[in-house]
Amino acid sequence: MSNITIRAASSADLDRITEIYADAVTHGTASYELEPPSRAEMGSRFDTLMAGGFPFLVAEKDGAVLGYAYAGPFRPRPAYRFVVEDSVYVAPEAKGQGVGRLLMDALIGAARVAGFRQIIAVIGDGHADSASVRLHEKLGFRHSGRLEGSGYKHGRWLDTVFMQLSVNGGAQLPPDPASLPERKFQQKSNS
Repeated sequence: MSNITIRAASSADLDRITEIYADAVTHGTASYELEPPSRAEMGSRFDTLMAGGFPFLVAEKDGAVLGYAYAGPFRPRPAYRFVVEDSVYVAPEAKGQGVGRLLMDALIGAARVAGFRQIIAVIGDGHADSASVRLHEKLGFRHSGRLEGSGYKHGRWLDTVFMQLSVNGGAQLPPDPASLPERKFQQKSNS
């Protein structure tokens, strides 16, 4: 884990981000996509998140990107504006080295700074001993639901697990008018 830097992702990272995600789609069950998206599609997704002000981070060691994480909108309806969904992907050669933990720690911090209230993990193939479920549990996420047999990939049915972490007081406090989600909402309302 030493010498790993977490930093904001840039468009220069997109080739590597596309490779890491392609491996996850092709060989894993965390994503329910069946075909890896093109570099152009990944660029479009990145641009959308950046335009929305959402955090998108990479883990880098000796100039090589080892993984990435981002928080994006959970659902498009405006009442969901304080909720983000996290995604974290680690390169195959970097798994088990704490890269996912470093990324998620930084992502949770970035979501706090932005003023979000809930972070939702939507975990494909969310069996109890999956690395993603264990990581989210270690970070304080609580289980909040399971959709049984909701995905079919690699010749088997997969459950989707929902986990949730409250930040910035969660639902115990009123919205912060200075938060990113509220400022963006007010800008749209006043347009």
